[in-house]
Amino acid sequence: MASTSAASSSSTDPLLDRLGRRVVGRRRELELVVAALAAGRHILLEGPPGTGKSTLLRAVADELRIGFEFVEGNAELTPARLVGHFDPARVMTDGYAPDVFVDGPLVSALHDGSLLYVEEINRIPEETLNVLITVMSEAELHVPRLGRVVASPGFRLVAAMNPFDAVGTARISSAVYDRTCRLLVDYQSAEDEAAIVEQSVGPGASALDETWMATMVELVRRTRSHPEVRIGSSVRGAIDATAVAASLAEVRGLPASNPSVGLDAALIALSGRVRLREGVTRTSEEIITELWSEVFGRRTEGGGQGKAGAPTGATSSPS
Repeated sequence: MASTSAASSSSTDPLLDRLGRRVVGRRRELELVVAALAAGRHILLEGPPGTGKSTLLRAVADELRIGFEFVEGNAELTPARLVGHFDPARVMTDGYAPDVFVDGPLVSALHDGSLLYVEEINRIPEETLNVLITVMSEAELHVPRLGRVVASPGFRLVAAMNPFDAVGTARISSAVYDRTCRLLVDYQSAEDEAAIVEQSVGPGASALDETWMATMVELVRRTRSHPEVRIGSSVRGAIDATAVAASLAEVRGLPASNPSVGLDAALIALSGRVRLREGVTRTSEEIITELWSEVFGRRTEGGGQGKAGAPTGATSSPS
């Protein structure tokens, strides 16, 4: 037993090093996910959208050479869509034979010993959730006319949920929490988010200096703590704003650091992502413009310190 533990320990560091090259930051989260999967546990990743939950899990599954079945959680996810169904046309000729059954993602994951990743588990109907609870408890599933489907070694359920958006969601029962290891995946540091933006934008970032991109990340992070904003933007907003700014600079024939370019890029990327609190009379565009002025007002067009000039036409009404 001791030699097995030693072998496992020695092989963990290279795995995490490889994962670290694919996932920015998240060392602790990667360690915990790898450890929980190795221990045969099901996992619940809980956190706001855009925090890299699915990216993290796909990287782990790939590096561990584990199959990956993705399920989008929504109100239309019925037990039949999750489990599978008999092909009606073939049933007419062949009857309810096993090879007539069309595997859903759950049965595929059970057969293959794969990871079943259920995104937004708190959006699925209760009857579908009960199917998952049974599988987590019994490691098998009984399908009418098909019989017993037993989980192959390696099968794990990993679910994700966003606890901050109550629209279209239901409270997860204690039965789910009792059968999973819960990992909170929160927003990353400003440095990690800036690295994600630079990595995601790729060649398009060549027109933008690192300080400008870090400032855009700061703007996005401030949407999460603004008193009039209920839900701020994820790092995806900074990625989109940066990519749009690089393209818009070419369209307008201006440097990407020009105030009109930066603000318009921020407005188009962020205005639909923030959710304002009840009773707020200002628009999301007004709040983003305020935040943009706060963080970019310290920079002149040339990159120095000082008050930035007002954007030209960034918020004007269409002609």
